[in-house]
Amino acid sequence: MRSIRYQQIAEALRERALAASPGSVLPSEAELSQEFKASRVTVRRALELVRDEGLIAARQGFGWFVAIEPLRQRLERLGTIEAQLEGSGMHAGRRIVEFEFVAAPAHVAAVLGAGRVLRVKRVNLADGDPFAVVTVWCPAELGQKLSMADVEQHPFYELVDRELRGATQTIGADSAESVEAALLGVPVGSPLLRCRRVTTDTDGHPVLMSEHLFPAHRTEFVVDLPHDEPSSMPTGLRLVE
Repeated sequence: MRSIRYQQIAEALRERALAASPGSVLPSEAELSQEFKASRVTVRRALELVRDEGLIAARQGFGWFVAIEPLRQRLERLGTIEAQLEGSGMHAGRRIVEFEFVAAPAHVAAVLGAGRVLRVKRVNLADGDPFAVVTVWCPAELGQKLSMADVEQHPFYELVDRELRGATQTIGADSAESVEAALLGVPVGSPLLRCRRVTTDTDGHPVLMSEHLFPAHRTEFVVDLPHDEPSSMPTGLRLVE
């Protein structure tokens, strides 16, 4: 029996999804239309057929990707998402892309009170696939004894010569620029979750500042809210002007 065109395309997409890593981004509908020499309507029907089988998924503003269970981080204590990944049976890794002492950008200097900082930029990996681009700034005097091998193998929390009290984390939205898109393997302009964290010592002085960029299609943050007076809005939510 002769198969319908969208079914032929769906079979090709099915094979592609099964061979690709979870979270991998598929070509856009326009690119698939050109590749298969079919209309956008036909390509969309094929994509929806494979989606209904649970092999691929789509997010508004991002596009189609191989289905994956989102990586989750619980925001209840000072810790690393890598430790949580290891606890769930995934292998966490890091790849350092920048390690240098630089003049502190104005927004970093304002927080850390330091004119010169160690800047480390890395890609975080889950089972070998990138899931975050992280930039950490540390006052130069605290980073002098650190090496690239140190920050590749250990979190800054274990390396800085200060007793830490905790951190303040701000979560917002962003879009992938060319450098981050290449590192994460997502299209330029894709939605990202942006977390900015300031870590303080026991005296309340900021000692680390970091920015974490996560692809929005594969990341979730879970916050435990203790019972309190009923509220229609999460604690800490504020409007961005």
